[in-house]
Amino acid sequence: MTRHRVREHIFKILFGTEFHSVQEIDEQYDMYWSTEDDEPTDKEHEEIKAKIKAIIDNKAELDDYIERFAKGWKLNRIGNADLNILRIAIYEIKYDDNVPVKVAINEAVEFAKEYGTDNSSAFVNGILAGIVDEIGGDC
Repeated sequence: MTRHRVREHIFKILFGTEFHSVQEIDEQYDMYWSTEDDEPTDKEHEEIKAKIKAIIDNKAELDDYIERFAKGWKLNRIGNADLNILRIAIYEIKYDDNVPVKVAINEAVEFAKEYGTDNSSAFVNGILAGIVDEIGGDC
């Protein structure tokens, strides 16, 4: 499975957590895979689960970045797709040394084009650019 597909599955599973209790994540995860055609390897399952858990565990901090850089926007006004795309990208920029900053931003913008609104890609790109300027990172 490509890195893009792994990230897409992470996005879809995280998106689903917006509608269910986080305590149900294991059940949500199993249900998600029961409807998917992709069959991840054991290593991919571990990676996907670990990244989802890390993003959920760091959600408050990730959301704080989003609120600070989404000038004039409250979290509850940002679409769930955009929120979860941003959470994944910010997590990767801040914590995942295996993902270059440029790749995290590019993937987020591409997901925003596919899953967000007409303005999502510019919105996501602007927030991530501000965050990268603050915390550093090579683009």
